[in-house]
Amino acid sequence: MPQLLATECVTHDFCTQRGAKLASARFDTASHSIASSTALAFDASIRRINASIGRLLFLLVLIGFSAGCTSTRYVSSRSIRENPLATNLKLVAFRGPEISERTWHTLDRFGLKDQYATDHNKCFAKIRQTINESPDSELVYALSELSYVEGKKAERSGDMLHALNHYGIALTNSYDYLFSDDLEITRNAFDPQFRAACDLYNESLEDTLRILCSEHRIEPGSTYTISTPDREFIVRTEMRGKWKPEEFDRYEFVSDFDIETLNNRHTTYGLGVPLIAVRKPADNNDSRERYYPSGLSYAVSAMMRCPTGTSGTRAGESATCVLEFFDPLEANQIEIADQWVPLETDLTTPLAYFLDSPEFRKRNHATEGLLDPDGSQERRGIYMLEPYDPNRIPVLMVHGLWSSPLTWMDMFNDLRSFPEIRERYQFWFYLYPSGQPFWISAQQLRTDLASMRDSFDPGHRDQAVDNMVLVGHSMGGLVSRLQTMDSGDDFWKIVSDQPADKLNGTQEDRVKLVSTLYFKPNQSVGRVITIGTPHRGSDFSNDYTQWLARKFIKLPQIFVSTGQRLTRENPDFFRDTELLTAVNAVDSLSSKSPIFPVMLRAKKSPNVKFHNIIGVLEKPPLFGPKSDKNDGVVEYASAHMDDVESEITVDAEHTRIHMTGKAIFEVRRILLEHLQEVDAQDRIATGPSERPVHAADAYRR
Repeated sequence: MPQLLATECVTHDFCTQRGAKLASARFDTASHSIASSTALAFDASIRRINASIGRLLFLLVLIGFSAGCTSTRYVSSRSIRENPLATNLKLVAFRGPEISERTWHTLDRFGLKDQYATDHNKCFAKIRQTINESPDSELVYALSELSYVEGKKAERSGDMLHALNHYGIALTNSYDYLFSDDLEITRNAFDPQFRAACDLYNESLEDTLRILCSEHRIEPGSTYTISTPDREFIVRTEMRGKWKPEEFDRYEFVSDFDIETLNNRHTTYGLGVPLIAVRKPADNNDSRERYYPSGLSYAVSAMMRCPTGTSGTRAGESATCVLEFFDPLEANQIEIADQWVPLETDLTTPLAYFLDSPEFRKRNHATEGLLDPDGSQERRGIYMLEPYDPNRIPVLMVHGLWSSPLTWMDMFNDLRSFPEIRERYQFWFYLYPSGQPFWISAQQLRTDLASMRDSFDPGHRDQAVDNMVLVGHSMGGLVSRLQTMDSGDDFWKIVSDQPADKLNGTQEDRVKLVSTLYFKPNQSVGRVITIGTPHRGSDFSNDYTQWLARKFIKLPQIFVSTGQRLTRENPDFFRDTELLTAVNAVDSLSSKSPIFPVMLRAKKSPNVKFHNIIGVLEKPPLFGPKSDKNDGVVEYASAHMDDVESEITVDAEHTRIHMTGKAIFEVRRILLEHLQEVDAQDRIATGPSERPVHAADAYRR
C-alpha cells in the first residue's frame, strides 16, 4: 500500500510543494507509459500487479525527494510592515510622510495652516488651547494625525525620544477622539474619519511599543515612567489572560509577517495591536511543562487606556496610561467608557510563526516517525498550543500514517475562528511514531492520556475533561476508536487460545503485551470523529507494499525484543508470532488483518457517540482502490460505519479530506451538537437558576 504511505503524509510536512508536484508528474508519465506498453500484452491481473509496482515507484520517488527538499515556510518577513495609514499619509513615499487633505482643510478652517507651515510646536500648542476651550472632534483628530506624522519624521531622522513623544500625543488624542464624553455629539461612527482615528490609535500604539520593546522596557506587571522632551508618561502594564507576567520571552509584531501556507488568516478588526508572544520555557521540574512544545507562541492583543485625570484633564493630556495584554481566545471585545469595543486580533499569524520556528521543525519529523518509530519515541506525546483550561472541553486530534500534528493546523486554525468554539473548547494534539502497529499507538495513547490527567487534574475535578472529543484522521481514527472499546478476551484471542495468566516471562514483558490487548474504555471520551479511516483495513496493504515497508520501516526495538523474548519463552503459545515481532503500521492496516473483525464487533462505551467523514472522489485516480467510491486510498466500503450518529462524504483525496471547508464545518457542527448535550446535562445537574459564566464576560471593567 505505498499510496497509503505516500499520501497519508501531508506533502508539505517533508517536501516543498514544487518538489512533490514534480515527483507526481514524473510518476504520472512513467505509469502512463507502463500502462500503454502492456495494455495489449497482459491481462487484467497483470495490469493490477503493474499498478502496485507503480505505486511502489511513487513511494520511492517521494522518499528520495523527502531526503533533500527544504521545508515549506509558514510565514515570511515583510520588507515594509503592514500599516493602513501608509497610503493616506504617504508613509513610504520619497517626500512623505504628509498629513491628509482633510487635516489640511481643518487647519485652514481654524486659521492654523500658515502657522503649521512655519512652526509646528506653536501650532500644536494653539490646537490644544482651542480644544480645551471648545472641544472639537475635527481638531482632536487633526492633532492626533499631525503628531503621528511628526513622530514618523523624528523616527526617520533617528531621534527616537522625540518620536516616542509624538506617538504618545497621537495615541492619547486618538483615544480622546474615540471615547471622550464631550465629543459624543460630534463623533460619527459612519464617518471614514472614525475608522481613521482607530487606525491612528492602533498604529501610534504599535510604534510606541516598538520603541519600548527595542529598549526591553515591556514587562507585564511593571510600571514605567517615560520621560520625553515635552512631557512625562507613566505606563502601568497588566496581563488580562491566563498567562503569568514572566511567561513570555519576547514579543513580535504581527504586521511584520505574511502568511505563506495556512489556507485562511483569521482576524478581527477593532482597537489594539496584535502581537506574537513567544513563550519562555518554564521550570523543567514541572511535569506539565512537557506538554508545551519549545518555541510556542501565543496570540496577544495590546491595548492602552488613557483615562482623564482627577483634575479634569482630557484623555489626550493624560499622564497615566494602562497598557493591557489581552488573550483573544478568551474574548475579542472589551468594555471602555460604558461601551463594548472590539479588539483587533490575529489568531493565525502567531500560529504560523510557531510552525515556522526551528524548535517546531525539530519535532515535526513525520518521515522519521514512519521509518524509525523507535528513534522518534522520545517525541511522542500530547501537545498543547494554548494554556490548559480546566473549564474548556478538550478536542484531541490524532494524525495518521506518515504524518504529524502539522496535518491538523488548517482545521485548528479555522475552528478557533468561531467564537462559540474557542470559548468552550481547547485543542490538543497527539504525536506518535506512525510506523508502528496502530494498536501499539492506541495503548500508548491510553497511557499518555492518563499521565496528562495526573499532571493537570490529579483529583479528576475538571468536568470539562470528562467530555473529551477525539478527532482522528485515517489510521488516527483507528487509534481513537480503540480508546472507547472494552477488549474483553477478544483481542487476546487474536494471538493466543491460552489464558494470559499462563504467559511466561518477566513482569515487564508480560505487562507490555497484556496491556496492549486487554483494555477498558476511557471514561473521559464522550465523542469520536473519524475522517478517512479504513475501519476494515485497506487493500493497499498487500504483499508488494508490505515487502517495501519492511525494507524501510525500522520497528521499535522494545516492541521487537519483547515479542521475541515472549515467543521464545512460550513455544506453541501464540497463534502467529509475526504479530508480536514483525508487524509494522503497513501490515497492521491490511484488510486481511484479524484485528478489524474484532474491532467491528467489540463492545463500546455506551456513553460515546461516533461520527464519520468519508472521502469519495468524483474522479478516482488511475492507481486507486478497485471500487469507484474511494478517496484514492481508502474505499468507501471500508470507511463506512453503521454505528455512527452522522456520516457525510467529501469530494477530496485522502490526505486533504480534513483540510476541506466541508469537513471542517462538519466538525464544527458536531462540536456544537456536543456542547448542547453537555449543557443540557449540566442544567439537569445544577438546576435552571444557575448560569455558566462565559469567557466573554471576563473583561468587563
